[in-house]
Amino acid sequence: MLRILCLLFLGFVGLSTLCTAQIVKEYHVTERKGFDLIRLDFTTYKSVTQVKRVMSSDPVTIHGHLSQTNILPDFSEGIENNVMNVSLVHKNIEADNLGKSITSKLFSGKGDEFDHSWDLGLNSNFLYDMEFLLGMGRSNFDLAMLPVSKLKIHSASADVMIHYSEKEPNRVQMDTLLVMLNMGTVDIPQANFTNSKKMIVEVNYGKINLDFGEGMNSSSQVIAAVGAGSIYLHLPSDSYPVKIKMKTTPMCRKTIPKFLKAQDDDIYITKGYSANDPRLLELTLDVGVGSIVID
Repeated sequence: MLRILCLLFLGFVGLSTLCTAQIVKEYHVTERKGFDLIRLDFTTYKSVTQVKRVMSSDPVTIHGHLSQTNILPDFSEGIENNVMNVSLVHKNIEADNLGKSITSKLFSGKGDEFDHSWDLGLNSNFLYDMEFLLGMGRSNFDLAMLPVSKLKIHSASADVMIHYSEKEPNRVQMDTLLVMLNMGTVDIPQANFTNSKKMIVEVNYGKINLDFGEGMNSSSQVIAAVGAGSIYLHLPSDSYPVKIKMKTTPMCRKTIPKFLKAQDDDIYITKGYSANDPRLLELTLDVGVGSIVID
């Protein structure tokens, strides 16, 4: 009898270990000639994702820990028309339509636990055009000392941070920065370091935090929109040219500093505003239900 109990116990432990086993995946794009731009497409469905500069000669390195070994990523790379195309797709093929189960997952009580983790390493010697499709999870983009021409992030439910740990701004002018979430928080504490011509941040339910520090070096158009939630905006000194247009409803509370002057209904400018200033920062803030706080 004791022998049977021991065998059952060992079987249970083995089954538990199998269910929780992880698999490690490594992908490397080796340095080579024949391209001027790296186009990176990355798709994952429930993970913690980190992007940062690494000391490596490889243009792209990807390191992943996967808790579900029955769903493996699809990785590809190739050069076409002077562009290095890199793609990693990691989808839950058993539940491809994430929307139908998102409510149950959000309120399942599992907290910040996610099935997978991904670390993407980039090289400061290459130019990047990147698009991320993230199902649920958290993502941290440390773009310090990286030349990024375009960055697009889409997610069902996530917290997204874009920052510059070394306090080194984008080495090129970014054409477009786009972040779109169904639910979550977008935090860009050094938004001026992006050097972005266009910045679009939309969250259906959640928060947007934008800090433009000491102002932009070149003109930028910014759209920040929240269906239900809040926008926090930190501006440079009033000597910088800034124009803000607000689109709100009676269910949105607004906190506006005294240094902003009302130019028209729901349009505000700084003392340093000039329509022809090459550093002009133009913002459109749109909140349905919630609040806008500017300081």
